[in-house]
Amino acid sequence: MRDQWSNKLGFLLAAIGSAVGLGNIWRFPYVAATNGGGAFLVPYFFAIITAGIPILILEYTMGKTYRGGAPVTWARMNRRFEWLGWVQSMIAFVIGIYYFAIIVWVVSYIGFSFTQAWGDDPSAFFAEYLGLTDSALELGGIQTHLLLPFFAIWAITAFIMYKGISRGIETVCKICLPILLVLTLILVIRGITLPGAVDGLNYLFTPNWEALKDPSVWVAAYGQIFYSLSLAFAIMLAYSSYLPRETDVVNSAFITATANHGYELFAGIGVFSIMGYMALSQGVAVEDVAQQGIGLAFMTFPTAISTLPALNALFGVCFFGTLFTAGLTSLVSILQAVISGFHDKFNIDHKKAVTIVLVPAFVVSFLFITGAGLNILDIVDAFINNVGLVASGVLEVILAGWFFNLEKLRQEANRFSNFSIGRWWCYTLKVVTVLMLGVMIILNLITYITEGYGGYVLKDLAVFGWGSIIFLAVAAAILTAMKGKDGYRNLDKLAQKEVEQ
Repeated sequence: MRDQWSNKLGFLLAAIGSAVGLGNIWRFPYVAATNGGGAFLVPYFFAIITAGIPILILEYTMGKTYRGGAPVTWARMNRRFEWLGWVQSMIAFVIGIYYFAIIVWVVSYIGFSFTQAWGDDPSAFFAEYLGLTDSALELGGIQTHLLLPFFAIWAITAFIMYKGISRGIETVCKICLPILLVLTLILVIRGITLPGAVDGLNYLFTPNWEALKDPSVWVAAYGQIFYSLSLAFAIMLAYSSYLPRETDVVNSAFITATANHGYELFAGIGVFSIMGYMALSQGVAVEDVAQQGIGLAFMTFPTAISTLPALNALFGVCFFGTLFTAGLTSLVSILQAVISGFHDKFNIDHKKAVTIVLVPAFVVSFLFITGAGLNILDIVDAFINNVGLVASGVLEVILAGWFFNLEKLRQEANRFSNFSIGRWWCYTLKVVTVLMLGVMIILNLITYITEGYGGYVLKDLAVFGWGSIIFLAVAAAILTAMKGKDGYRNLDKLAQKEVEQ
């Protein structure tokens, strides 16, 4: 018997916990600031309405209707679509492995915050802490000082996953999300009260309307929406498959998107207030200290923490505690997306499915605590997100919009909704979203093929970049070809009958 959320609130907290992740904290503010500042909010909100919410409604409706993880849901829609579900599940598998590594680093930095162990040069400290090598193929051995947080986080993650949907993931989200909100509130309040905060906020929100003429700004807006809502890599399909049939998915999609994007803006205020303070204290422009991703978390913010006039340790614990809670709720959702795929197709016990997923993930994750861990993570993250994930999104809206009866899904979405979505939803998915994501994948492919990525040598990119994309295709083909248990083959007719009623 499949597990189920205890109630709609449990599902919403889990969905919001999945959407609110590291990208909301360390990606959105920088993307907004460097793509028109306040003017970026125009394409940003346009992308929410034309891509974010429509795709969320699509995935919530598909999962709730066809009652399976991504592979089974796609197969029940059309037997020939199953491969896309496995591609999406394998994207989640890869992301889960390196996402885990980041959380290991974050846990270590919570401890470092008490003494500001990174000293006067956080960048050099971070490289030394990781035992960073010069190449992704130069592993440099396992960094033994990382083993304690490595095993601790794996133990916590395994405990949550074995507990299942309602007793594991739902419970951890109910605990973590309030903590996340409180910690973020502390960061924002501390940030806006620092000298120079207004300069950071001006850099973030002062509109550059000329930037809206640049197509890349609009592509960046769609990219941010796509990544931050956990779209097209099996999570929302899996989560919604555990919903009661009478759930209002339209309302749920709007609530999830509003909470996620509201948090992005809120966190952005805190992040750039602190960037403004750093710029003032160093006598440089805000753009000279503004970074995103790994650099922001492990190099820029430690510098800010050390230079604060008071409560340095508390601020450091709050910042890295924020990253930890946001990362953990996202990590469990990513892993559940993969677990549900194996559980549903092969009709196996939940704990067995968890073991099938976690054991290989555990083994491969050792790569990320070697000296090459950061280099491997950087390459895999770029290719999986900018090629694999975007391609998955394009294929999702094409298959659902052009090779399936999208109107039938619209009617199913409206069936238990307090307010109905009109036909605009179908046209948006079939035209606007396809075009924007199509442009994204073409531009990304051209860039990676002609220019490479991040200054890495061709061999590194071939093994870990293009190699990760090949892995998605090969693994999806093998898993699609494998025969599922009887329940998988017969339940698609039942699901189709329910839709037609």
